[in-house]
Amino acid sequence: MAFAKTDLFDPRLNATAVLFKALSHPARLAILKYLAETKVCITGDISDELPLSRTTVNQHLKELKNAGLIQGTVNGVKVNYCLNPEKIKELGTMANCFFGEIDVEGEYGCRE
Repeated sequence: MAFAKTDLFDPRLNATAVLFKALSHPARLAILKYLAETKVCITGDISDELPLSRTTVNQHLKELKNAGLIQGTVNGVKVNYCLNPEKIKELGTMANCFFGEIDVEGEYGCRE
């Protein structure tokens, strides 16, 4: 029986990896930062804010949405994009826990 190599790892590590992968491109970080700074859902074209084509930006939006970091709702022919506050908080917790576990100074930790 075939299985994914990710099945060999702790589910928490897999969940962390999914979110970290979504952050693995500077365009995605720029999109998250832009949505956070505007503090509203964006109906307009986010590609106007980035030095990338609309198609490329849409691919990055898709990755962020698949990871759950942003929400997109259809409004006619446009899509409203917002941060998903719950998932952003979860990302912060996961990052703090992960980096706490590998902290060589032993100053930070995460307990379950």
